[in-house]
Amino acid sequence: MFDLVVVGEGGGPDETNLSGYLLKPSDKDWKDGIIALEAGSGLGALQKLINNDSRLFNSTSALEVYSYVHCFLVTHAHLDHVNGLVLSAGTLSGPRKRVYASRQTLQDLESVFADRIWPNLASWDKDDGDYKLLYTVIGTRDLYEQIIPGVSVRYFPVSHGHNERGDYDSAAFFIRHNPTGHEFLFFGDVEPDLVSRSPKTINVWRAAAPKIPATLQTIFIECSWPSSRSDDTLYGHLSPVHLVHELETLASEIVKVRNSTRTSSSLVRPKRKKQRLDPAPVDLRGSLTGLRVFVTHCKDTLNGAPDRPNQTLIMEEIKALLEPKELGVEIIAARQGMRVQI
Repeated sequence: MFDLVVVGEGGGPDETNLSGYLLKPSDKDWKDGIIALEAGSGLGALQKLINNDSRLFNSTSALEVYSYVHCFLVTHAHLDHVNGLVLSAGTLSGPRKRVYASRQTLQDLESVFADRIWPNLASWDKDDGDYKLLYTVIGTRDLYEQIIPGVSVRYFPVSHGHNERGDYDSAAFFIRHNPTGHEFLFFGDVEPDLVSRSPKTINVWRAAAPKIPATLQTIFIECSWPSSRSDDTLYGHLSPVHLVHELETLASEIVKVRNSTRTSSSLVRPKRKKQRLDPAPVDLRGSLTGLRVFVTHCKDTLNGAPDRPNQTLIMEEIKALLEPKELGVEIIAARQGMRVQI
């Protein structure tokens, strides 16, 4: 379905490893068109990856690879998700590139490309070829929208906390390979529904549940902090406790879908007198079998302990919390330079 290269998966403060992913349909060549999913780390990080392994894109030049980018797909405009997009905008070659995001995210980017923080290198006008980037709103309709031939995206807003101006949204994208109907789910930054003033992730899980594992088998989702982080200092991010709770919520939605399908397909039986009974506990064991979850955006401390980075601690905590629940999900740490087949 898709080939994906992790250009960066960190959540800061290491500026050399920020959220950035390049993907293409598996049946196409990189030269046929790349989607840049987030763009925190860009040309510099990409060149280092290519220097280490030129087989990633069959190229020795990050500039060449970026010339194949047809569009950017951005969850929100925080710098750790758009830094590479901004810095590379003046050197982009190849065709004009669309930047797909919610209207608010694009308006936030406008404040960067405003000849103050950075030169104005983007435009809303599709006929204005002097600008290498074209702002394109996604998500105004509740459906899949094609962004390159053969690939469509459905946008869901998710909460990323709030500030004095109100709630701040990130995004989750269902990215679909149109010829096969298979897709994967990619989250930007996510505030736990349990602590959010505006819980929205449940809507994503309800949309995903009927697809798992038949047409959706891979999810990328953040987990920024270890479990020792208090809820009031998460700043719109997940910790292992909250990530596991979100996965349990997804599991519950899957069980509901499967039970509903069984009920609707069963034979009609005579009605019996209703009895008031306490609801039986829902058995979630095995409900996420066939699903891979790649954990992203772990924030590191850069405290001089390379043998014990935060990502290692976070992954250990996630797996320890999940093991007794027996959900069947496979948990994988996304790592910079990793090539993933979806």
